[in-house]
Amino acid sequence: MNIPADCRSCGVCCFSDSDEYVWVRGDDWSQLGDAADRLAHFIGHRAFMRMQGGHCAALDVRQTADGAKEFFCTIYERRPQICRDLGRGTPECEAELETKGGRCG
Repeated sequence: MNIPADCRSCGVCCFSDSDEYVWVRGDDWSQLGDAADRLAHFIGHRAFMRMQGGHCAALDVRQTADGAKEFFCTIYERRPQICRDLGRGTPECEAELETKGGRCG
């Protein structure tokens, strides 16, 4: 398995078809501040990041001059703990790449 050298060139962990993909806990909601209502929502009694276009609503997908995609978290400093816990090259990262066919973004 080929782990990307930089998360910004991959972003696969930010993609999912599930509306319950990124759990937002109470502290996470507070950290989101004014953006909480726009970027997260409740399903039952649990909060999750909103998904749009198959990825987290906080993800900004940009195209470089050479046509490559770059993936930026618009709330990186305030991202939920579950996102903070997922590090590049960790077993969880490898599982995301394996589960999603190794295709980035």
